[in-house]
Amino acid sequence: MGLFWRVLIILPLFFAYVNGEYFTYPARHTGKAELAGFKGPDSLATDGGGFFSGPLVVENDATATPSNQGGTTEVTVGKPGDNTLDASVGNDEIKDASMIEAATTFKGSWELFLENGGVSAMHLQLLPKINQALMFDATVWKISKIKLPPPCRHVEGTNEEDCFAHSVLMDIETGKLRPLRLHYDTWCSSGGLDINGRLVSTGGFNNGSDTVRILDLCDTCEWKEYPGALANGRWYATQVTLSDGKFMVFGGRDFPTYEFVPPEGKKNTHQDVVDFNFLVETHDLVENNLYPFVYLSTDGNIFIFANNRSVILNPKTHKIIHEFPVLPNGARNYPASGSACLLPIILKPNEDRRVIPAEILICGGAPHDAFEKADLQRPKVFLPGSCDCARLDFTKRNSKWKILNMPSARLLGDMAVLPTGDVLIVNGAKTGSAGWDDAREPNLNPVLYKFKTDGTGSKFTVLNPSNIARMYHSSFAVLPDAKILIAGSNTNPGYLDDALFPTEVRVEKFSPPYLDPNLAMFRQEIITEKSDNQLKYGQKFTVQIRGNGVIDQQKLQVTIYSPPFVTHGICMNQRLIQLGILEFNKDVAPNTNNIVLQAPMNGNIAQPGYYMLFVNYNGVPCLRSMWVQILP
Repeated sequence: MGLFWRVLIILPLFFAYVNGEYFTYPARHTGKAELAGFKGPDSLATDGGGFFSGPLVVENDATATPSNQGGTTEVTVGKPGDNTLDASVGNDEIKDASMIEAATTFKGSWELFLENGGVSAMHLQLLPKINQALMFDATVWKISKIKLPPPCRHVEGTNEEDCFAHSVLMDIETGKLRPLRLHYDTWCSSGGLDINGRLVSTGGFNNGSDTVRILDLCDTCEWKEYPGALANGRWYATQVTLSDGKFMVFGGRDFPTYEFVPPEGKKNTHQDVVDFNFLVETHDLVENNLYPFVYLSTDGNIFIFANNRSVILNPKTHKIIHEFPVLPNGARNYPASGSACLLPIILKPNEDRRVIPAEILICGGAPHDAFEKADLQRPKVFLPGSCDCARLDFTKRNSKWKILNMPSARLLGDMAVLPTGDVLIVNGAKTGSAGWDDAREPNLNPVLYKFKTDGTGSKFTVLNPSNIARMYHSSFAVLPDAKILIAGSNTNPGYLDDALFPTEVRVEKFSPPYLDPNLAMFRQEIITEKSDNQLKYGQKFTVQIRGNGVIDQQKLQVTIYSPPFVTHGICMNQRLIQLGILEFNKDVAPNTNNIVLQAPMNGNIAQPGYYMLFVNYNGVPCLRSMWVQILP
């Protein structure tokens, strides 16, 4: 069905008069939480909505702690080996009394990192080695908040020139920006890092829909664009990395198919496209199955979730080998736009299990008709979003969804898997749908989801709110210092400063509870020059750490994290793996210890490429992660 709004969205383009050679600055919106249509942060922390009529489950209220003050802290030590099942959420939920971590009442803190990030970060990818965040949106509006260095871009098929950048590299320490030139539209595209850490991005809008583009890692690198490389247009599609480092791309508007991404400079033909009827079956009147959630399973198969259904696909035979029960209570994919992440994959020392468990967590979403009500109906009606989080182990064929109640409704949100394995649920709205001006009630409070618990208290903690609404087209990145970069938000077809929710170019950093200043004593330092940074599957490697005091091995946790390609509430290829510790060699030098670890056994568990390695002590991440590369 051709929806009339799709034709209109590129017509009312708005242009701003700009001065200066490179930058234009947005009008400030002091006290955004008081704009018309907002409820204040206090109400956002407490009122509910969604599909659950029962009381909200809130462990802590959302009262802010001033500035960067720490909370009350204590070290909670469980009884080692006392692992039981938490009957309240089903047999797949582990109550782990051996968890040893420093407890804190600190609810996190926010800092404004950059007043003008140049572009509104519809897409965001942290790049390895160079520690730059790549942010980009779309070329279609021909405007941003940062100018290109000469020459301007010629707009294909017109006599116009576009002198604005739509893609920037941002130094995550200094905020320095470098504008990048794009010719083929990246609006609602997909992507992932290859084995060498380059971003390989696919699809987009109009002339970019069948394009593959690559950005290498260097101080002067620019986009390399390959139009026509894909056989089908991929607008709102999902890209997944396979065990050998190759990519598949699924779906996209009007194309219920998938294909393997061709090697650089090559082109697919229609013979390379595989029809995928599952995407036909899950298509509502207004879609609700775009940007499907797609993850590589630890057995080499592909888990795919679209709308409210999920299947396992064998990528070699192209056969669906299993379908899981329907997830109730609305739709989860675009434009209902819940969010999802792969929960941590836990490896044991000398790992020899035939199947390594892998679980997905899906939170939020909206009723199936939410987009129709908010976008197509007049006056607009903003239905409440979903309050639930659902968890499923997709390596077990008899798995059923385990559903928990979040503290508040959320759609258009993001889910960042933290170095400790917990999940930060952030950004988004409480009512409405994805689309231009189709959501209301920004959800300003992040929520921390505890991956493992000691069986007491709630799995959710409401954290301190931001004062910046992050609605449609928001994004995030987990940083090497364990802070979370937060950017984006644009509910407008263009760059508007006077809308209800203005186009957002400010960039923030959020410090989760583990960065309570009172816990700083637990932060270890990785000695990179004494640590192995190239890993081979199944082999031993050593990481050296330095810190104050005596280290207890039982309180150590080492994880590796694959930074995702983030857009539209979907975090493509986000993956955190907890490694098995084989040996702990104390005092190899003053206050210095060696950790001997085992790399993941194969590419089904951890695809080849770059990961951020974190050493956590007492549940507190190290001062800075180390980039490691898993070789194929």
